[in-house]
Amino acid sequence: MTKVFMVYAHYDDKSFNSAIKNTFIKTATENNHFVDCVDLYKEKFDPVFYGEEPDETVLSHRKRIEQADVITLIAPIWNFRMPAIMEGWIDKVLAPPWAFKFKNIFGNYGYPVGSLSEKKAIVFCTYGSPQFAIRTFFLNMPTKRLRRGVFNICGIKDVTYKRYFAVPFVEDKKRKKFLEDVKKTANKL
Repeated sequence: MTKVFMVYAHYDDKSFNSAIKNTFIKTATENNHFVDCVDLYKEKFDPVFYGEEPDETVLSHRKRIEQADVITLIAPIWNFRMPAIMEGWIDKVLAPPWAFKFKNIFGNYGYPVGSLSEKKAIVFCTYGSPQFAIRTFFLNMPTKRLRRGVFNICGIKDVTYKRYFAVPFVEDKKRKKFLEDVKKTANKL
């Protein structure tokens, strides 16, 4: 049994992101996996970081990550990044010294050493733009930033990205194909 800690960031229960979340949970649990899902909007997660010590919510999420094998993020991409509530979650929960520490080389120079190297990650992102625009004009910025700037620093090297493009503009047939891909991903846990 694989234990999944899922972080979901969309305000609308009728969104395609919600369909991704529900499809993944249903498929994973049908295969006897455990999914612990946090809905950041319903939880009213406060994404603003003022330099304070981690609160009970952050500590709870970290403990649940420690108990999980896989961290799964589900969110739309708005303005080349995830919604602020997810970005704030990353800043607060996947933060040093818990998720990574800096190994000093000399002076003020060092490099991050991740604490989550035993974990895997799955990221489901939806885009309003077509794939061509994201890959050519915007050079895959959202996924590169997540891979290099978040997961690699935390020590997570096994990252699966699932991106669904032009979601508001595709037909239901295409959305069903996207959800079949979600099922395949959940079946591979």
